Amino acid sequence: MNKSAQVIQPPNTLRQKVGGGFGGIDAGAIAKAEEALAAMADQFGAWLQDELDKMDTAWAAIQTDGYTVATAEGLYFRAHDLKGLGGTYQYPLVTRLAGSMCRLLDNAEQRMDAPLPLLQAHIQAIKAVVRDKIQTDDHPVGRALAEELEGQVAAFKA
Repeated sequence: MNKSAQVIQPPNTLRQKVGGGFGGIDAGAIAKAEEALAAMADQFGAWLQDELDKMDTAWAAIQTDGYTVATAEGLYFRAHDLKGLGGTYQYPLVTRLAGSMCRLLDNAEQRMDAPLPLLQAHIQAIKAVVRDKIQTDDHPVGRALAEELEGQVAAFKA
């Protein structure tokens, strides 16, 4: 018994709907956005300090009210924000350190087990690298801080 089949390929109109492939990205718009970001660079320090102040406030809440679900979540949100903003504010090392802190706090079910001294060490490290203008882990102190904290987080998580 000979059965033949016909394969029907429906047209893929997605590319037309979204304006083509990556060639549809307007290079001029990207350049304009980069210029705008560069123009705001003078404000990055103040904005980063605002984020550090928020982290300090979250840590102070833990010291005052205790390490509760609410205060732990507040600190997690501050670490998460710093993880996202560090690179934007020209401090990729802050992103790395805050990312390590987030690994301690990411899992809401295990968040309450995070060692407070290790959280405090992350906060102090983030503040120190900003204070001393250590922007990347190319700096030996920055690299040592990041590696030590990441190692402690990995050991705790193991």
